[in-house]
Amino acid sequence: MTQRIVLFLFIYSIISSCSRSSDIVIGTIDLGESKVLLTQEADSLNVPWDLQYDRTNKCIIFSEIAGNIRKLNLETKEVVLLKKIPDVFQQRSTGLLGMALYQPKRGAHYLFLSYTTKQNDKIYSNLYRYIYTEKSELKNPKLLLRIAGNTGHNGSRIIIGHDQKLYWATGDAASDHFAQDSASLNGKILRINTDGSIPADNPISNSYVYAWGFRNIQGLTQGWSDIIYTSEHGDAIEDEVNLIRPLCNYGWPLIEGRYPPKNDIDSLKQLTFTPPVRSWTPVIAPSGMAYYRGNRIPEWRNSLILTTLKSQSLRILKLSEDGRKITDEYILFKDLLGRLRSVITAPNGDIYFCSSNRDWNPQKGFPKPNDDRIYRLSKTGEAAGKLIRPIKAVEADGHLLSGKQLYASYCSSCHKADGKGIPGTFPSLENSKTVNGEKRALADILLNGLKEKTINGVKYDASMPSFDFLKDEEAAAILNYIRTGFNNQGSTFSINELKQYRKINGNNK
Repeated sequence: MTQRIVLFLFIYSIISSCSRSSDIVIGTIDLGESKVLLTQEADSLNVPWDLQYDRTNKCIIFSEIAGNIRKLNLETKEVVLLKKIPDVFQQRSTGLLGMALYQPKRGAHYLFLSYTTKQNDKIYSNLYRYIYTEKSELKNPKLLLRIAGNTGHNGSRIIIGHDQKLYWATGDAASDHFAQDSASLNGKILRINTDGSIPADNPISNSYVYAWGFRNIQGLTQGWSDIIYTSEHGDAIEDEVNLIRPLCNYGWPLIEGRYPPKNDIDSLKQLTFTPPVRSWTPVIAPSGMAYYRGNRIPEWRNSLILTTLKSQSLRILKLSEDGRKITDEYILFKDLLGRLRSVITAPNGDIYFCSSNRDWNPQKGFPKPNDDRIYRLSKTGEAAGKLIRPIKAVEADGHLLSGKQLYASYCSSCHKADGKGIPGTFPSLENSKTVNGEKRALADILLNGLKEKTINGVKYDASMPSFDFLKDEEAAAILNYIRTGFNNQGSTFSINELKQYRKINGNNK
């Protein structure tokens, strides 16, 4: 008997150490009447960015940011490479990003791809179309559109609408002008025929533009009643979920979420801006989004399923019956699986989503061995593994948080919990000359932001946003936490000093 047990453990250790996953149960979500099983379907992936369900072959097609398109067999759990896309420019958040698989009942099947390229010193966002065969082969690439790109803010989610048109969410390419420029295709939702031409019934004649005023859309989906939803990264505040209507202006960079416009001139235009249906401050970095329509998991019927990066969680956003309001929000897997990037719903009611822990900005404790992974949520009759209960999200009650808590909310995703940052991207705060230096200079950086700064001979090209929305008490708490932590020995700020600084610089709070 003992020998059998030893043999079983030996075989199990070999199976569990393999890179291919098979029926690995992580836990069970208790929803009251329903139970949902969380299993791992694939691991050891290289930053999967978008998932698509192949109805013909009943498998998942996914992109990896460095340029690979792979297929996951849902029965055998085998992952195979379909194609390496040439000329993909991958740096930080650029690379092979959004996809949309088009499989009509009649006619050719296509896989649409959005990815960045670099030619000389210029970066571009590209929309390509490949023929997708019944054997999952990719053939005859065709460039449909090419627009300005950057090392960030490239958007790039794609969906095929119920009207059989292509919707491409483009980022503002880190420009303060593109999103409000009617002549630019950046910072927009574009509506496109599958051959790349402009639909005759577009809201603006002879233009791809469907809606505008976006910073960096990361999620795009359509509900049962034809409503299109997006999730979008804010700057330092107001990550958003928006309900998309044609010819609507969503305000960036003139207005952010529920906050008032940034100047008096834009205040006159405020009534023309379309507000979000949900926003978050502190930000959560919302990413992929899918609409859940079926009754397989009845508690989630008519909900948006949202993955997040900074908050490292999956969010269930319950919708009103007409789909125009978010009535409840529930949080799953907080800090359990790490950064979550993309999510899809399968025809049988299962949900698939993927982690993004090997990307440019890993959080504390990640990546773990065998990251990144694809997971499945499926209804089950019996609980197994870790018991997981959704946490209902609550609005902030206005209570003043400590400097440590505020730093964790606003600063740690870039400068990290230990203050060490990311070399070449986000500067370290540890034993820093800047942090320990002149007080007003540090306050200026926090309240006004910073771009392309060289510190100790290292140029940091990632921008730091302005945090001038912080109350005096909050700004002082963060500055004091930084100046007295991370092996720094700077003197602290008083509330009056912050008030005086703001008065001099005209940004009173």
